[in-house]
Amino acid sequence: MSYLKPQLHKGTYVYTSVPLDTPINGLNVVVSMREPEDLTLVLPEQEALQNGFDIHFRCSWITLTVDSTLDSVGLTASFSRALANESIACNVIAGTHHDHIFVPKEKAIDALQCLEKIQS
Repeated sequence: MSYLKPQLHKGTYVYTSVPLDTPINGLNVVVSMREPEDLTLVLPEQEALQNGFDIHFRCSWITLTVDSTLDSVGLTASFSRALANESIACNVIAGTHHDHIFVPKEKAIDALQCLEKIQS
């Protein structure tokens, strides 16, 4: 696991949900997921507040800068298990090139240290 190379992004991010027809152009959306009920967004907290969006989860964003593939097996299980062992919740989004982990804001440093530790 010496290849994860976790990077903590600055700032606070939030999960929110908005009606499916909400215009999101112009927002700095990190992640969006369309569900039958609504559109889930992850974006900077300040933008959510400025737009009056309800905040469901305040988090920090960690990117595993290793160039991972979408068909790799076991990577998500290994780091999510390590985080779970430290009682750190994680929400994982796989991008085309990297995995992105959203952890509770107050656990960001602990999560980063945990990920760095499993690299050794």
